[in-house]
Amino acid sequence: MKYPKEYLDEIKNRLKVSTVVSKTVSLKKRGKEFVGLSPFKNEKTPSFTVNDEKEFYHCFATSEHGNIFDFVMKTQNLKFGEAVKYLAQLAGMQPYMFSKQDEEREKKWNEYKSIFSHYIDFYHNELLKNENYSIARDYLKNRSLGKDEVKKFKIGYIEKNPNFFEKLNKDYNEQTLVETGLFYLDEKKKIYVERFRGRLIFPINNISGQPIALGGRIIEDLDYLAKYINSPETNFFKKGSNLYNLDVARKLSNKIDHIYLVEGYMDVVGLSKNGVDNAVANLGTSLTDKQILTLNQFFDDIIICFDGDESGYKAALRAAENSIKELKPEKQISFLFLPEGEDPDSFVNKNDKNYFLDFVKQNKVLIHKFIFDHYNNQTDKTPSSMAIFEKKLREIANTIKDNFIRKYVLEYFLEEIAGLTPHLNKNKRQIFSKKTKSLKLTQKYFNESKSLSHIEVKEISFLYLILTNLEIVRENLHLIQNVKLFTNENKLVFELIFSKFQSDEKFTMEDLNIDDQLIDRIYKFASIKHIINKQKNSAEKILLLLEEILRDLKNYELEARIEELESKFAKDLSESTFNEIKELKELKKLKNIN
Repeated sequence: MKYPKEYLDEIKNRLKVSTVVSKTVSLKKRGKEFVGLSPFKNEKTPSFTVNDEKEFYHCFATSEHGNIFDFVMKTQNLKFGEAVKYLAQLAGMQPYMFSKQDEEREKKWNEYKSIFSHYIDFYHNELLKNENYSIARDYLKNRSLGKDEVKKFKIGYIEKNPNFFEKLNKDYNEQTLVETGLFYLDEKKKIYVERFRGRLIFPINNISGQPIALGGRIIEDLDYLAKYINSPETNFFKKGSNLYNLDVARKLSNKIDHIYLVEGYMDVVGLSKNGVDNAVANLGTSLTDKQILTLNQFFDDIIICFDGDESGYKAALRAAENSIKELKPEKQISFLFLPEGEDPDSFVNKNDKNYFLDFVKQNKVLIHKFIFDHYNNQTDKTPSSMAIFEKKLREIANTIKDNFIRKYVLEYFLEEIAGLTPHLNKNKRQIFSKKTKSLKLTQKYFNESKSLSHIEVKEISFLYLILTNLEIVRENLHLIQNVKLFTNENKLVFELIFSKFQSDEKFTMEDLNIDDQLIDRIYKFASIKHIINKQKNSAEKILLLLEEILRDLKNYELEARIEELESKFAKDLSESTFNEIKELKELKKLKNIN
């Protein structure tokens, strides 16, 4: 059976091509595209490009070309169905099951989409054309919104006594209509009532741009009615998994690296009207892990901007404590607090786009600082309150999933507390003063480590193993006698160490006349250090690790020699060169078998 087009489109919409490819290929941004070394051919000059906007990759060296499904199939040797399962999991989606139950669900989904499309189109057109809807148009005009915004967001208005249920009931049964959440049964009158009557409606689309729910706002000041309501959850709409306007905003991620997360539909529309289109709104619930993960797939910087009142601040605090769990080295979450009584819509309308953007630059607060400042303000600086303060911050830091971020956030918290209690924390401050003091270093570490080639990382691990196990290596010096390193810095360090070994005198790290920066680089980027630290007392395991690294280095040396000879053969077509290439490839094949 074939996968439904909607399911495959959902995967493609959730995953950038660069996100999928970067799992295999180290990519660098170049204009609108990304470039890297081809995964289909050994090469030194990048000939492989990725274009997120056009949703494809292309290899100029091999002419390989395709979308994310093609890439996974070709690089991982998977069949199409296996590639779909892999990518669906990467996108955070449930695997598609081909069963009668799924066929029935597919049928219901098509009916659901059709009902929403008819419903939204009808009330959108009524708002634009029906003379009786002047009250709604006047409301929008007073909010500085005109026909362009109404059309762009397909806003509609439902009168107080609508009868669209009867029209839809001619084509769809009652149960199907009720399951959409657009209608409910009035038990007293025994009639079906439209949930959003007397309200402006804002279509909520899934990531593919298909309407799956509605948000509704009253246009009169009626205390007994909620200002905003959303569709109830259905089989096809989960509030915590969706964001208003994400289907539009995600398309800007190739040009813009940040996204504004606001509270209401009108905030999104108001920002858009003033030229700020990279905004989404959560749907009347607390911010969820799923929403943060979804935004992280498209944007590097999430700026949460809730209303400038007490309820907006409380919502921001909840969002901060929940979203910090998903913080990653290459991502950033900030908070923007507007003046008292303002929301993003009113603020940007009053001041214009440029003022808003300048205000963001000057006033946004990184998530860890916002959390610290909030709980700091709750203390009275007594030992008891400071103990509660520190305990709370440790608990928050420990929820962070990424190891690097967790470490640096906790250090930031403890350093700041040490600054508040200088006498109690004198020793702590001395310890932390030797360590990194900014989360920016985590970002720097990530960027630096990405720039290292595979062989550089392997060489650094080789040197780290030697430096941390001098005596074990000394006793097995024959193992490293003919090792060839390829990067200048690593080669220099190895030659200095090996010459010390050959002098036949015992030495320690302090005796090595090596630049501290080179040593720091080794200790910083050795990927093997976590394994070695667990094996410190086991010479046997250390030697096994050494032999494994040496095999990798020898293989790389072999591959480099083959590549060098192939380049030579392309010029001279020498039979002896060809035979040497053939012998080396046989040797490589034999090594891989062994």
